[in-house]
Amino acid sequence: MPNPYRGLPSVDALLQHERLATLTARLPSDRLTQHVRDVLDQARARIRSSNGEGTASDVPIDADALAAALATEVVASVERTSRPSLVAAINATGVIIHTNLGRAPLSEAARAAMETVSREYSNLEFDLAAGGRGSRLDHLQELLKALTGVEAGIAVNNNASALLLSLSALAQGREVIISRGQAVEIGGGFRIPDVMLQSGAKLVEVGTTNRTRASDYTNAVTDNTAAILRVHSSNFRIVGFTEEPSLRELRTVADEHGVLLLDDLGSGCLLDTTRYGLVPEPTPQESVAAGVDLMMFSGDKLLGGPQAGIAAGRADLVDVLKRHPLARALRCDKATIAALAATLTHYFVGEAESTVPVWRMISAAPEEIRDQAQALLDGIGRGRVAESESMVGGGSLPGESLPTFVLALQAEDLPEGLTPARLAERLRTGSPPVVARVSDDAVLFDPRTIASGSMGAVVAQVLASLAD
Repeated sequence: MPNPYRGLPSVDALLQHERLATLTARLPSDRLTQHVRDVLDQARARIRSSNGEGTASDVPIDADALAAALATEVVASVERTSRPSLVAAINATGVIIHTNLGRAPLSEAARAAMETVSREYSNLEFDLAAGGRGSRLDHLQELLKALTGVEAGIAVNNNASALLLSLSALAQGREVIISRGQAVEIGGGFRIPDVMLQSGAKLVEVGTTNRTRASDYTNAVTDNTAAILRVHSSNFRIVGFTEEPSLRELRTVADEHGVLLLDDLGSGCLLDTTRYGLVPEPTPQESVAAGVDLMMFSGDKLLGGPQAGIAAGRADLVDVLKRHPLARALRCDKATIAALAATLTHYFVGEAESTVPVWRMISAAPEEIRDQAQALLDGIGRGRVAESESMVGGGSLPGESLPTFVLALQAEDLPEGLTPARLAERLRTGSPPVVARVSDDAVLFDPRTIASGSMGAVVAQVLASLAD
């Protein structure tokens, strides 16, 4: 009986297969050879698995068919490797700041700014007036000062980095007091206490999960205390029998004992959320007014910009952060700085509500969303427009929702054999991917989070997925 391994083509023979001709012309030979070797290794593994260490088989081997199949595998392997895994997706879930879908989409001006500074050289660290070395940290200073009232600020790659840098520079080897109810876990399993410990600061928890008073902080201060830290519970809410001191009360405690007051705001909200029927979200402006020494907040949540973390407050403290070795390790690149500056400019000129996508979605009128849901229904030709709720998401305004209208495709609206879960899967794996919400045996499409230019693509993808 023939040995199954002998039916496998050699590396050289497979490289010469006609199905690989196009790849041979455009791919470096060593790279293509490695893909061929990998495919042949996988084929040997399949033989071992099916025949037990390569024992003989009674089935005759068609060498030409096997070589053609393996060549097809090589082509597929190369395509998988070269195809970008990070692609644009259409968010039809109604979750505005969707962490898994990249959080905040950027404004047109922010995208243009990134492209402009990436196309050619830039003055990232060059002082054009003086003709010498400049600092990348200077490009955001005036905007941060004008918008929040701080003396200075620094941008790093996310808010956890801003907290890590601040504690490393200002409290390493010393105590930082935090309410037990604020020692939270943020996205991806990252915990505030763990971040604090990595900074070299000693965490001192006070109070209880639901109640902490100013006196708890006072009683915890020692000669080794560097700071009091307030952490906003941006991704959860404790209700019922609760109590926590205001920033002004904490400012009084900090002044009495000569320690710093730090504030981790989380989402970086510069607008009044109550104008949109949402609960109040703390703002950097309020922290400055309360006398916070240094605050930290995100750039890609309610601020609506690129992934970034901002530490801002007293100029002398920000100078300490700038000189710390971690500042270089955590710094933003030119594209991020350009996008962040463009986003902050929207707030400076008073146009954020209409130009920053996050705020455009939050402020969208219900009747506008209903009309868009009806347009989806008209294009798809099945389903119904229904009332629902959009979530702010992204670790911002926990539990808060906005009334919305959705297109709902229920099980009875789908072709026989196609379930809502299967339809959602087809949409996710399409091009472009459309991520919808499955609830109560229906696929829901919330126009609030669908860009106006993507409505046609949603209709086309749904129709294609229904026809498969």
